[in-house]
Amino acid sequence: MTDLEIAQHAKMQPIIALAAERYGIAAEHLDPYGHYKAKLSLDYINGLNDHEDGKLILVTAISPTPAGEGKTTTTVGLGDALNRLGKKAIICLREPSLGPCFGVKGGAAGGGHAQVVPMEDINLHFTGDFHAIGVAHNLLSALIDNHIHHGNALGLDPRRVQWRRVVDMNDRALRHTVVGLGGAANGYPREDGFDIVVASEVMAILCLATSRIDLKERLGRIVIGYQSDKVTPVYARDLNAHGAMAALLKDAIKPNLVQTLENNIALIHGGPFANIAHGCNTVTATRAALKLADYAVTEAGFGADLGAEKFIDIKCRMAGLKPSVVVLVATVRALKYHGGLAKDALDQENLAALGQGFANLERHYRNITGHFGLPCVVAINPFTADTEAELALLQAQCQAIGAASVVCTHWAEGGAGAADLAWQVVALADSREPGCRYVYEQSLGLWEKIETIATKLYGAAGITANAGVRAQLAAWQADYGHFPICMAKTQASFSTNPNAKGAPSGHTVEIRDVRLANGAGFVVAIAGDMMTMPGLPKNPAAERIDIDGDGVVSGLF
Repeated sequence: MTDLEIAQHAKMQPIIALAAERYGIAAEHLDPYGHYKAKLSLDYINGLNDHEDGKLILVTAISPTPAGEGKTTTTVGLGDALNRLGKKAIICLREPSLGPCFGVKGGAAGGGHAQVVPMEDINLHFTGDFHAIGVAHNLLSALIDNHIHHGNALGLDPRRVQWRRVVDMNDRALRHTVVGLGGAANGYPREDGFDIVVASEVMAILCLATSRIDLKERLGRIVIGYQSDKVTPVYARDLNAHGAMAALLKDAIKPNLVQTLENNIALIHGGPFANIAHGCNTVTATRAALKLADYAVTEAGFGADLGAEKFIDIKCRMAGLKPSVVVLVATVRALKYHGGLAKDALDQENLAALGQGFANLERHYRNITGHFGLPCVVAINPFTADTEAELALLQAQCQAIGAASVVCTHWAEGGAGAADLAWQVVALADSREPGCRYVYEQSLGLWEKIETIATKLYGAAGITANAGVRAQLAAWQADYGHFPICMAKTQASFSTNPNAKGAPSGHTVEIRDVRLANGAGFVVAIAGDMMTMPGLPKNPAAERIDIDGDGVVSGLF
């Protein structure tokens, strides 16, 4: 069966009863969205503050390829495996974006027999969080143009408006637009553009906020643009926008409860991309899982150079989280792709390409254990075309660099197929005090932070930027120099060239643009040709998605 068919045959339990049975969460603390989805009360979460924290497990991956890695599938399989072993575990995932779901990447609910359900709901509109984030973002956009139209008392320079619009869909035609056309009644004409919702600062703010008050204050700190002197910022609070924006997000800030195919609780909340945003689910959901369970298993988007780095340097630093173990997901197929094989040749045994591509895994592993200071186990996610010789070689290569590795079969067998991985994770987590190292010191300058990430993690010789970018970073240094960096870079390579596979070294990382996310509390550095509004592929997944007369969806993956 396909992933969708497996999910549609799942025997789900009513979420209210499941939450009460597994975690003693009374129905009054849950807002049900149908029978199998619910939001968890913030008051209930705050009431858990006196509970001891469980162990935080991070699942990340090698640099992603079209061959597939299975990070979310492994996260779900590991969570189910821990519960099978009698451990109290909860998984924390991000919500999927409609852009990749209808594009090329597909959904984000896991796969095979390691999935979260209801799969169609999660991959489509779910509980409406992304809609709320998009509307809150675009409300601010509308208020900006309305303010300019009605006299512009704040002196906001229309040429220096930093706040773009958003939509939760890949649409390259919206990257650069002009608004206000059609005469004076339609506003002041100016250049504008759209980002995808997952790149919105509102998304980042929701994911980092610790309360509704913190959410509103962060929204008020958003810099929407500058006055004509080029240096005086104008904030969202100057437009009195933050209260209404926070009101639109009053339910979106509450974590969503669903279940795995094995009827274990999962929290799915927030969804910033890791290649253009910070790539982690919400602090609120992660903290709730840590208070409710002995082991909280979460993931960070794309490879460890992006998602895991931001998980450590942004999320953990801001929220005071202390991870215990990292699971690094890899596949034979992906490593052969990094070794130079074309996608249509990946089903053929090729030990030489596997050996060549292993350099990608090795760099990620050394970054995790060296720069992050965390123990790491490699989860090998097998495909049916993998040969015994290839799997044996990959495990031998892992052993040669001192990395523990486990071949996991959770895609085919559910939690039972990740039992060995679960035992490894428990042994590592229980043998050390939680904690990690940051890649850079907070006291470093903004330019130096970007340079440190590029040289330490990406193997770059250095970074470069035009005079305008360097001047902007210098201008921000006094007020925002303590902010962490959120790198927007291709996920496909350690370099800014998506075609540079394996572990390229000695390259130069070009910083094309920088953006201030004052409400979120970080500076975004856009490297190379990275776009904050993706486009659809030639044959988008949307062409294969359908629904029948009984409401049964097909084509999701």
